[in-house]
Amino acid sequence: MPSMHHSAIKSLPFLHRGKVRDIYAVGDDKLLVVQTDRLSAFDVILPDPIPEKGRVLTRLSFFWFDKLAHVIPNHLTGIPPETVVTPAERDQVVGRAMVVKKLKPLMIEAVVRGYVVGSGWKEYQAKGTICGIELPRGLEQAAKLPEPIFTPATKAPAGEHDENIAFDEAAKIVGLDYATQVRDASLHLYREATDYAATRGIIIADTKFEFGVDAAGKLHLIDEALTPDSSRFWPKASYRTGISPPSFDKQFVRDWLESQPWNKKAPAPHLPPDVLAQTSEKYQEALRLLTS
Repeated sequence: MPSMHHSAIKSLPFLHRGKVRDIYAVGDDKLLVVQTDRLSAFDVILPDPIPEKGRVLTRLSFFWFDKLAHVIPNHLTGIPPETVVTPAERDQVVGRAMVVKKLKPLMIEAVVRGYVVGSGWKEYQAKGTICGIELPRGLEQAAKLPEPIFTPATKAPAGEHDENIAFDEAAKIVGLDYATQVRDASLHLYREATDYAATRGIIIADTKFEFGVDAAGKLHLIDEALTPDSSRFWPKASYRTGISPPSFDKQFVRDWLESQPWNKKAPAPHLPPDVLAQTSEKYQEALRLLTS
């Protein structure tokens, strides 16, 4: 099926276009979330869609929401998305959308890191810390941490950069009780997911969760969960320390962009066809390994 950079649903009120997802109102208490094939790298939306990406993110999110429902409730309603749009619009939602509860999002990114990599590796080299958390000396790049760490970040609008913050700062934004609940839930989710992924040949080096609360104040897992967009997936068979391991996620695109004369501000360069195809293949391979 053709790739989708933007959805164009007219039968529902349009609410928001994020880096990847387009959101529409379904009545007063539900949302239609459409996973497009847009890709964001360095917090910039790239001009070229990744074939099948939205469907991969949707299927993986459904898989993880179901698998981890015993840890924390999520925002799914079970309503088929094709039932809330017109027949002419169904092709835009089948396989790439979900109808979810309308919850109040908590305005922090809940990041869990299990390995020293990416921006964490750069900080560790300079200061011996990740997001200000002291770590043992002598760790190599991509080394596994003694224990996963919770490193929250601010939620930045499209085109702006998320900023790592201390737990105390997160508590100021959402309140100490919610910050504590988010930290504990994030670490629990990460541990369960990494244990399972390891049995399928995948290392989840780090991941990002988002949470919202209902009218009663109960915490829910929202957005997406443990996808190649929100996580760093490494093939277990080729993992070794001392390098940035090959991955099943958008790191492939990041690496290509790093080689280009680009200042990491919009507009981003166009991706060549081979990079688009290989990125799509990596996303689909992650889905196959985790869910087949």
